[in-house]
Amino acid sequence: MKIFKTTSLVLFILFYTTINAQLKIDAEVRPRFEYRHGFKTLFPNNTDPAAFVSQRTRLNAGYTMDKLNFYLSMQDVRVWGDVPQLNKADKNGFSLHQAWGEILFNPNVSLKLGRQEIMYDDQRIFGNVGWAQQARSHDAALIKYTKESFRFDIGFAFNQENETLTGTTLTTPNTYKSLQYAWLHKDWAHFTGSFLFLNNGLQYIDPDNSDANETRYSQTVGTHLTYTKEKFDVVSNLFYQFGSDVNDNDLGAYLLGLEASYKISDQWKATLGGELQSGNDNGAPANGDNEAFTPFYGTNHKFNGLMDYFYVGNHIGNVGLVDLYVKSKVKFNPKSALHIAAHNFMAAADLSGDNSKQLGTEIDLVYSYSVQKDINIKAGYSHLFASDGMELLKNNSDGNTNNWGWIMVTIKPTLFTANK
Repeated sequence: MKIFKTTSLVLFILFYTTINAQLKIDAEVRPRFEYRHGFKTLFPNNTDPAAFVSQRTRLNAGYTMDKLNFYLSMQDVRVWGDVPQLNKADKNGFSLHQAWGEILFNPNVSLKLGRQEIMYDDQRIFGNVGWAQQARSHDAALIKYTKESFRFDIGFAFNQENETLTGTTLTTPNTYKSLQYAWLHKDWAHFTGSFLFLNNGLQYIDPDNSDANETRYSQTVGTHLTYTKEKFDVVSNLFYQFGSDVNDNDLGAYLLGLEASYKISDQWKATLGGELQSGNDNGAPANGDNEAFTPFYGTNHKFNGLMDYFYVGNHIGNVGLVDLYVKSKVKFNPKSALHIAAHNFMAAADLSGDNSKQLGTEIDLVYSYSVQKDINIKAGYSHLFASDGMELLKNNSDGNTNNWGWIMVTIKPTLFTANK
């Protein structure tokens, strides 16, 4: 609270001493109940399902003037009950989700510095992972060029867990050491195209020789293309990865995705699509070669089924995935809609022995209702029908039902706005 009071005071002082300034303060409270009985992995015998309420609370402040954009987002992430009612101190769920400043050199060129969300296209490689209560943000520097329908971004990041006098070895898990990327985007009348190049460096730590610690780089290059005309949409993702993985295997992997949608009526939209992510035979690199694609920093929850069996903290360096799906969105009225999806999953590479590549089928249902402008309620149910291949992949042949249900309320009021 002291941080917020201090920040608000600074923003008000800046606002009232600056010509052509804008200030906006908004908030978010998002509790979500979940029932997990086979979420992310097959449900084992002799265990009880999980049930809990998690909550994200955010306080955001944005400030804009002629040559500067500034944004601050503080958040608290908790599970109801993880702190006693008569508590003296909370668990460490409070964090600074975003804190960045953007210097506007001219109408076309800017420099954005600080902790920030990075999102491009459909968030396949870079996304904010908004479903996760904590979400994703990066400590990075972005040079942005925008002119009419063309945009060009160059991004840089270099991570350390603290200040040191010697050495640059990063020991923080699940964090890249450094990255550099370039993203180009162009809009036409019915077509949009993006190109992405990502140089991703992961820290290798030699347990026997600290002098051998090094950063190992992989490269991801690809395009995101969309075509829209009248009631018809087509979206494709084409990406290839090369270089080295963190274990110094030679990387050669790819992602191919194609999706077509048709708006049958103002209330009904149907989608048919498929995605292939390459993988390794028997689920592991062999002979110094890694053929498994990694979608890195994308919002993977929105792809490949909502039950997160693939690429959400799991399934990295494995047998890859073929996902064939059909989706439909039905709008009952301006306030409510139902999303339905059916996925058929197969391994992209061979499983051990002569096992079938068929992994299973997942059905996802999500209902959304907007109570008013700042209040939304969503509820979902998902069911996974696992095949023998999934049981082998997840090392579980118990044969239990695998389902997941949830309900989430999002309250996002605007607390204050001012223009000067």
